[in-house]
Amino acid sequence: MPRYMLIFRSTDEVMAKMMETPFEQMLEMTGRFNEELIKAGVLVAAEGLDDPSQGVVVDFSGETPVVTDGPYGETKELFGGYYILDVASKEEAVEWAKRLPAMTGSKCEIRRVPTIDEFPQDNEWIIKERAWRERTGQL
Repeated sequence: MPRYMLIFRSTDEVMAKMMETPFEQMLEMTGRFNEELIKAGVLVAAEGLDDPSQGVVVDFSGETPVVTDGPYGETKELFGGYYILDVASKEEAVEWAKRLPAMTGSKCEIRRVPTIDEFPQDNEWIIKERAWRERTGQL
């Protein structure tokens, strides 16, 4: 079955509203959704991200990479976390995304995650990655 990544994106305003929500309430909403995914057998991975002010950006627009510490001032969309689901189709991923416990104003981008089998199997780097995945139990 194909895998799809559901990527949470929020604005500064949504992040501020989320910070006002009691942490226990957020855990309850997220926990109930995660439990549905687990019971359906589609959850592969899920992670939320720390406050953007704790992150850095590495910008490759110039000749050398420039590192900037957060916070970043005004941002249009922040990447806040993700789920990886093992579902039958993009349509099924969309149906799960519609059920996310998301704040009004946030967005969820859905992207298919290609498998290693879709790359040239005679490429030396794919051979090395496949060996690593087998050693680590990912294949």
